[in-house]
Amino acid sequence: MMRQGIVKYNNELAGILTEGDNGEYLFVYDETYAEKYPNQFITFNMPVTHGAYRSKRLFPFFDGLIPEGWLLNIAAESWKINKNDRMGLLLACCKNAIGAVSIHPINDTANA
Repeated sequence: MMRQGIVKYNNELAGILTEGDNGEYLFVYDETYAEKYPNQFITFNMPVTHGAYRSKRLFPFFDGLIPEGWLLNIAAESWKINKNDRMGLLLACCKNAIGAVSIHPINDTANA
């Protein structure tokens, strides 16, 4: 099942993060964002570009947004999410993340 999240930078649509059915991750900057903020990247490892970033694992930057320790335990138990389901945790926990970047589920009827 493909899952997607809207990536916002300072509450502005920056791009889309996708977890494909094959387990590959894809991040694509929004075209309008790329034109408007060509130097405002979400992380040094992912400068603004018109191409797609691909990875077999969740990108380290996004993985780093997921809570750790006791907060991870609470989140996993509250939302009944396996701690190894990194995309699930990212989509559940990072709508109100501390810092400039937040992740908002797409097609998330359960939490609408």
